[in-house]
Amino acid sequence: MTKPNWLRTDEHTEAVMALEAFYSNLLQVERDLYYWKWAVIALHNSIQGFMVCALRGTSNFAILTPESAQEWMEAHEQAQPLPQEVLDDFLNLYKKIKGDLMIQYVDSQKFTPKGQQGRSIKRLNELRNDFIHFTPKGLSLEVSGLPEVCLDVLAIIDFLVTQSGNIPLHRWHGLRERCLKLLADSRSKLNNIARAYGG
Repeated sequence: MTKPNWLRTDEHTEAVMALEAFYSNLLQVERDLYYWKWAVIALHNSIQGFMVCALRGTSNFAILTPESAQEWMEAHEQAQPLPQEVLDDFLNLYKKIKGDLMIQYVDSQKFTPKGQQGRSIKRLNELRNDFIHFTPKGLSLEVSGLPEVCLDVLAIIDFLVTQSGNIPLHRWHGLRERCLKLLADSRSKLNNIARAYGG
């Protein structure tokens, strides 16, 4: 009799494994530019995961849509069955990491964008949505600016992991060092690609 196999994950595993998928696809883009599609999707998934980890705190309220948080609170107060939680959208999560919802612990810090980071987040989101919700059409994407966009996004992930003070070590389940290595390796690879593109 075969034993059942289980894929087990959580918010930290999701964020780190998506970052690993980003790096894995990044290694392929020099031989086939199509892999930028999968790199973009994976990086979007990764930073969304890290924003969730940094905002979550001791409850899920900060990561939910306002409507979902309200419904959950009302059901809890009235001892009703709890509704399904609805994650807030990507750009709202980005707004939240810049605001007071990030101040959860004594050493918590809000994210303050530098340079073109805000624009890069919006560009990543646009590209990911184009790829995920692809309608019948031809698409040509000029890729020389993608390394800069990705480097900006990695810098935000780095802040959330190392400076925000909102992802306690005990929640990492041994993944933190793996995450830091992926960040370093991805930055190095992106810089090499940018140089090859003439950047």
